[in-house]
Amino acid sequence: MTTDIYDITIIGGGPTGLFAGFYAGMRQAKTKIIESLPHIGGQLSLLYPEKYIYDVAGFPKIKAQELIDQLEEQIKPFHHTICLGEEVLMFDKKSDLIHIKTSKGTHLTKTLIIACGKGSFQPKRLTLPHIDHHEGKQLHYFIQDMNQFRDKDIMICGGGDSAVDWALMLEDIARQVYLVHRRHEFRAHEHSINSLKQSKISVKTPFIVESLLENNGILDSVEINNPREDIRETIHIDDLLVNYGFSSSLGPIKEWPIEKKRQTILTNSSTETSNSGVYAIGDISSYEGKVHLIATGFGEAPIAVNHAMNYINPKERIQPMHSTSLFEQDS
Repeated sequence: MTTDIYDITIIGGGPTGLFAGFYAGMRQAKTKIIESLPHIGGQLSLLYPEKYIYDVAGFPKIKAQELIDQLEEQIKPFHHTICLGEEVLMFDKKSDLIHIKTSKGTHLTKTLIIACGKGSFQPKRLTLPHIDHHEGKQLHYFIQDMNQFRDKDIMICGGGDSAVDWALMLEDIARQVYLVHRRHEFRAHEHSINSLKQSKISVKTPFIVESLLENNGILDSVEINNPREDIRETIHIDDLLVNYGFSSSLGPIKEWPIEKKRQTILTNSSTETSNSGVYAIGDISSYEGKVHLIATGFGEAPIAVNHAMNYINPKERIQPMHSTSLFEQDS
């Protein structure tokens, strides 16, 4: 058990947690970040490092890992304590302190900001028999390096933003990109769908993957089926990318002493949970009218930090000066 007491402890080292760490540094709060993965970056680094993100203010587009690298650089001046590979199991309040029990020990903090995304997650897999030996070889559920698909024939399955973005990003890298979706309509943003219509990507709708065909144990082609019109096509591919989304689980969060709704933690307009001094931001939090975007989490981070500082010292101003004024004081 550590005897160091922190002003703010942030659970989660993804983009929202990192920005909360930056803003906590701006408020000169003694801050700790606890991340269950062996590296910071959360799902962006683990699942989508090569994927472009288009809805972060100030960046026309930026790759997920580049965004994490920028956020990491942003918090460096504050020398926060960062604990990696450490899962939070439970927390409880004793006197004026919050005791956080993790897989490695106990941490003490005055306030707590939960920014752990959607909890633990697993990709929704392709449900076909005898495909396990292709997973991680020619069958992929996320992209770590786009160049591994250079000059190859690629099929992507899915109809959301990630599937469409992958297809657009690989258009100029792969030899041929096929995008297969079970419906005519895609769920991606309108701008992405318009770009798709103007691309050279071969769109197959409404089709589903019916079987994987091998040649000497190597994935050679995919049979797709249009069940509405009973049309089948066999398409040669080198790699198959499946993006049907991810199923998430709250894991230990289910037992934490805060009010929850389905797979989220309920908060008020100050991002505070039902347990005073405990705040939730990003995808893990919910309130009426919530929009789940990275940009939303970035906006919630300073709200949580400012209210946490006011909780520690009620005489503190909830709305501090602008960052330009703060940096001028430090220079």
